[in-house]
Amino acid sequence: MATKIFVNLPVQSLGRSVEFFKQLGYTFNAQFTDQNATCMVISEDIYVMLLVKDFFKGFIKKEIADSTKVTEAIISLSTDSRAAVDEHMKKALAAGATETKEPQDMGFMYQRGFQDLDGHQWEIFWMDPKNVQ
Repeated sequence: MATKIFVNLPVQSLGRSVEFFKQLGYTFNAQFTDQNATCMVISEDIYVMLLVKDFFKGFIKKEIADSTKVTEAIISLSTDSRAAVDEHMKKALAAGATETKEPQDMGFMYQRGFQDLDGHQWEIFWMDPKNVQ
């Protein structure tokens, strides 16, 4: 059974977040976009719903984590090459992201991480297909 994933993230400013992620090359599905939320397309099966905080609160009973102070999750995305990892990071940093750690090169895997404008932690990685079973 094919499954799609929708990650929901609270954001301070929807417009600011959309501009940030557009600079990283992502697109948005207008069908699921209004003043409260937008649907960022990562791939055919992966989407990130960016929700303004007040709207996000309507879906939960607990407090929203302050992602500038605590890590609520690490969103990891794979790429096709080491160069693609570096290119993605270059775009993220130019758009205002903060690098969260030094590049990790394990030979068979290469990864880098950044914090977006709202403090959400992202990791971009490449894994040598010869080492994936």
